[in-house]
Amino acid sequence: MQIPLDEIKVKKRIRKDLGDISALAESLKQYGQIHPILINKKNVLISGRRRLEAAKLLGWRTIQAQIIDVKDEAAKLEFEMEENIQRQNLTSEEIQSARDRLRKLRNPGFFRRMWNAIAGFFIKLFHLE
Repeated sequence: MQIPLDEIKVKKRIRKDLGDISALAESLKQYGQIHPILINKKNVLISGRRRLEAAKLLGWRTIQAQIIDVKDEAAKLEFEMEENIQRQNLTSEEIQSARDRLRKLRNPGFFRRMWNAIAGFFIKLFHLE
């Protein structure tokens, strides 16, 4: 559900330094919001502070949020910790491999372009779409 940004309350958080959120803002601008922020029934932020601040930076009025039923402050803190701890960054090799694959997909070689053209012709010819 979409929640107005000015209705979201941010209380004491674990993360003090949000870092540079400009890259995250650019990602939101280009791809949209992939993961919702988490809030409780009183619109108190549980997780997603960097996404929230990036949305504000972009001038968004609303943000996609999921409401979760958090019973107490300990559970709220556990959610916040879990989201920030259970991340595994990609290795430099994984990033390079993904970039190589993306470059090949965006700039296919001669034989791949020919194959795609032939396949496209038969798909249209036999109405396989």
